Amino acid sequence: MTIRVEIRGQPELEKLVALLDSHEVVLLTQNGEVVAEARRIEAKAERKERVPGALAHLGPMDDPDLFFRQDEALEGVAEAGEAYEGPPGKE
Repeated sequence: MTIRVEIRGQPELEKLVALLDSHEVVLLTQNGEVVAEARRIEAKAERKERVPGALAHLGPMDDPDLFFRQDEALEGVAEAGEAYEGPPGKE
């Protein structure tokens, strides 16, 4: 259940919200025991709208299983317990 409380005209709540606005964490206590923790809610980052076909100019994938196949070079390195140095010829 969510309860909304208007803080305008309530100085104690206005002070509490001012602390939260400055990124302070406020612990609410009752009889010396912490019963709740209040934090500022950060705004969610805006997500860019996905555009179907945005990569269509690259043409169809030549190998539809490209991302599902095992990479033999990496498998050999993993089995040998060696560090992967990258593809040959790139230093």
